[in-house]
Amino acid sequence: MLEIALAALAIALMGFSGSLAPMITSSLMTVVGIATLCLGLIVGVPAGFWYHVILYRFVSKKIPVPGQWWIAPARLHRHLTEAEERRIEPWYLIGGVGFALSVVGGVVAIAGLLARG
Repeated sequence: MLEIALAALAIALMGFSGSLAPMITSSLMTVVGIATLCLGLIVGVPAGFWYHVILYRFVSKKIPVPGQWWIAPARLHRHLTEAEERRIEPWYLIGGVGFALSVVGGVVAIAGLLARG
């Protein structure tokens, strides 16, 4: 049921965005992209930093943390207990959402700048 609702919402949003396309200027697109990028950084950087701090604290008590562990920190999740996993999960998700917002905002801003010609 949830999948049907999400698919219907996606189709409705595509139709709605198609009717808005003529009204979107390159300047508006650039501003919205930069605002989204900044929001993503404001949300994602502190959450991602705290996620890494907590993960390091938990894992370093159990094993020697490998060098450059921060490049792929999710590999260390296997060393966490369920309680530790629950404690770290919100920061992991919020950091991921912030990262996604930053990437999408950057792409939209670049597209707006390129559309100016």
